[in-house]
Amino acid sequence: MSGEQQTLIELTQKLLDCIAGGDWDTYTQLCDPTLTAFEPEAHSHLVHGMEFHKFYFDNLSFRSAVQTTIADPHVRMLGENAAVISYVRLIQKMTASGAADTFQSEETRVWQKVDGRWLIKDTKYERIYELNEHQPKEP
Repeated sequence: MSGEQQTLIELTQKLLDCIAGGDWDTYTQLCDPTLTAFEPEAHSHLVHGMEFHKFYFDNLSFRSAVQTTIADPHVRMLGENAAVISYVRLIQKMTASGAADTFQSEETRVWQKVDGRWLIKDTKYERIYELNEHQPKEP
């Protein structure tokens, strides 16, 4: 793995940590203002810009303990100034009943180096619920 690929994995972890911690300032430093995203919260719609994301930073409680792990990352360099990272994101947190729970999502992010700084340009992810309590109930 090249040094640039390792840097992108570390930046992606920093991004996930700032999301988990509700750190909007760091999020805006890592994301291009013209970010596009397909996310479960957008119900299969392509979201443009940062306002959609800001709603969650402004309105969700980030007080509970959360740990985010990047599993099996794969970085594909697309020249010197662009890259795609794909990975499984594991999110560990405590439920309201006090039990530990783990969620996962499969994520792909596009990074572009702009003026010597890596920025997220595009995001696509899908949440996967493995535990029975999170799966839709059969009719």
